[in-house]
Amino acid sequence: MKTDYAGLLDDAANCIGDMSRADLQILLRRAALVLRNAGSIELNDQVEEAIDSIADELGKTRNDMIRYIIQEWLEKNAYLPVRELVEDGEVDGNA
Repeated sequence: MKTDYAGLLDDAANCIGDMSRADLQILLRRAALVLRNAGSIELNDQVEEAIDSIADELGKTRNDMIRYIIQEWLEKNAYLPVRELVEDGEVDGNA
């Protein structure tokens, strides 16, 4: 499971008085490690704007949207097997 460290840092900033020093240190060290190992993707302005807009609309991060778009493209173009839908399963309000 991947962790959204930017979201955790935002949450920590909102309640910094409530966090213990040890928890804050752990969070900052993990975030620093992720940043050191992160690669960046340079996109043109129109693509950046579209991804940011869709991410805001869906309540997702930019990186989550990029991962989703890439996975969908790979599946649609037969580079990855298509995920099977469970027809009798719960949908958590989404169809």
